[in-house]
Amino acid sequence: MSIETTSAPLGGGISAPPVRDERLQTASFLIRAMRRPELGAIGGLVIVGIFFALTANSSMFTLSGGLTIMNPSAQLGIMAVTVSLLMIGGEFDLSIGSMVAFSGLVFGVFLLEWHLPLIVSIAGTLAVAAVVGAINGQVVRATKLPSFIVTLAFFFILRGLSLVGLKIVTGGTTQLRGFTEATADSIFTPLFSGFAFSGIFRWLSHVGIVALLPDGTPAAPGIPIAVVWFVLFTGMATWCLLKTKVGNWIFASGGDARSARNSGVPVDRVKTGLFILTACSAAFVGILTVMDAGSTDAMRGLQKEFQAVIAAVIGGCLLTGGYGSALGAFFGSIIFGIVSIGLSYTTFDSDWFQVFLGAMLLIAVIFNNHLRRKVTGER
Repeated sequence: MSIETTSAPLGGGISAPPVRDERLQTASFLIRAMRRPELGAIGGLVIVGIFFALTANSSMFTLSGGLTIMNPSAQLGIMAVTVSLLMIGGEFDLSIGSMVAFSGLVFGVFLLEWHLPLIVSIAGTLAVAAVVGAINGQVVRATKLPSFIVTLAFFFILRGLSLVGLKIVTGGTTQLRGFTEATADSIFTPLFSGFAFSGIFRWLSHVGIVALLPDGTPAAPGIPIAVVWFVLFTGMATWCLLKTKVGNWIFASGGDARSARNSGVPVDRVKTGLFILTACSAAFVGILTVMDAGSTDAMRGLQKEFQAVIAAVIGGCLLTGGYGSALGAFFGSIIFGIVSIGLSYTTFDSDWFQVFLGAMLLIAVIFNNHLRRKVTGER
């Protein structure tokens, strides 16, 4: 049922044609699809998939190969999803890569030096990260400086603290070991390291779906636990953005902060909360990588801040804020995993990955800006 408005009769008794209220018009499926921020990431994923289908070894497309790709995608993606929320809110956080290394140091002090239980050490590490995130947010609020500058300062501060702190703890080295032994007996260890659904994968190997190694173990022992957390983070972030009042506040804060304040949105609290969230997600990734490798070092998380931003931009986030998608960052992170690991299945030099980073950032920004202007009618 459509609603129309009519005008008064024109001269000669001729009535003007009815005018349809443009607010009640329904957009076509194509227009609705073009308005989705994650469109570019999905298209990029298809293109990258086709490229590796033509150039990579067939083992890349086995279940084991796919899970190998998803593990680094998940570690990056947990941060990229929260970075996408922060970018939608109109801010940046360039300190998260350094936070990965710094959280490894803090986690090591709690677990190995103070001998606290695993779950207490994790909670303490996340609490420290939350304090750093809150400081980032409050400095941005109080000084009115761009978050790019403030978090760039913390990029160096946290990396330096990681270097100095590890040397103090270890007596001169920048690497700390012993996490595997310290967490072996904890009932919480399977939540943060190893593989999920191992029993299902053992059954799949018995029925011939998953290949067996020469020693009789499945080639794919399960889903890396980081992948499970990645999916959970993406689901929660997407639900928050699309279904909650806080999601509306995030979009409003990044779109027009002044108008949002005038409408009663607590912009400063929203942005500070987002800084806390990105810092905690980076610390969480730091904990996962430490539990996975059994050690930490001062260079952990190097360049992850830039990769997370690029993944968010590929996923449709605008650098100006107010627009984006956590689901798009999910797909953008998978693209990173495919390229970073997939190059090892081809004859190409893996250092081409660096070229890919720059090219994908440029293409994504151009595509997103063009698409936004096309849909909104901007010039």
